[in-house]
Amino acid sequence: MTKKFPKEEMYVLTPQIRRATISITANIAEGYGRYFFQESIQFCRMARGSVNEVLGHLYTALDEKYITRKEFERVYKNGREIERAINGYIDFLKKQKENFK
Repeated sequence: MTKKFPKEEMYVLTPQIRRATISITANIAEGYGRYFFQESIQFCRMARGSVNEVLGHLYTALDEKYITRKEFERVYKNGREIERAINGYIDFLKKQKENFK
């Protein structure tokens, strides 16, 4: 999606969106590798923050007409689904943490 942004966004909005999207999976993976429930939960919270960062940038892209309303709605919907999945994983981790006390 960012490949069609104007050249002047090459060093501003485009890399911010790309870094935030990469950060989502990177934080989940890093949290998983910590082997402690609370740390995993914290990294998932950071991943959730990155999802919302991307969604915020989508509003900018829409306002600047870099993307269409249809593109916005599709990606926004996917982002909210990812956020729900992360929230479900956080709930799972909290339950697991309680079971190991």
